[in-house]
Amino acid sequence: MSRKFLIVVDDSPEFEAALRYACRRARSTGGHVVMLRIIPPAASDAHWAGVRDEIERQTRAEAEASLNRWAGEACERSGSTPILLIERGEPQGCIRKVVGEDPDIKILVLAAGEGSRGPGPLVGAVVKQGASFTGRKLPVTIVPGELTEKDIEDLA
Repeated sequence: MSRKFLIVVDDSPEFEAALRYACRRARSTGGHVVMLRIIPPAASDAHWAGVRDEIERQTRAEAEASLNRWAGEACERSGSTPILLIERGEPQGCIRKVVGEDPDIKILVLAAGEGSRGPGPLVGAVVKQGASFTGRKLPVTIVPGELTEKDIEDLA
């Protein structure tokens, strides 16, 4: 199988720069993009089970809609259909699970926030934990959110 670039899909403004970068790298290397949407862990209060189930259903539907919204752009930019994944849980655990299950994932691509918001929690965790972040030795590319299309073209 070809090299895969894992990208975490979120609603941050910098996400698009990371997506463009991952797609460009996938296209230039004959690889594929894996798009992971992480949804929060389920509440455990049995008393509200019916409400919880409905919230989980809605959250999953929103995650699917988000992935589908970006999948067309990813396909167009990378030249291949992206792999779409949804995982429920804490972000680092979900990333570790996906990376652990697919040895063809060769690079994790994360977007760094701009300005006073800081780089974001995943980028912060990668910087703090290093190689142990993903559970195996895996390069992490941190894409500055303010990169333009031309910047990405030059880099990727």
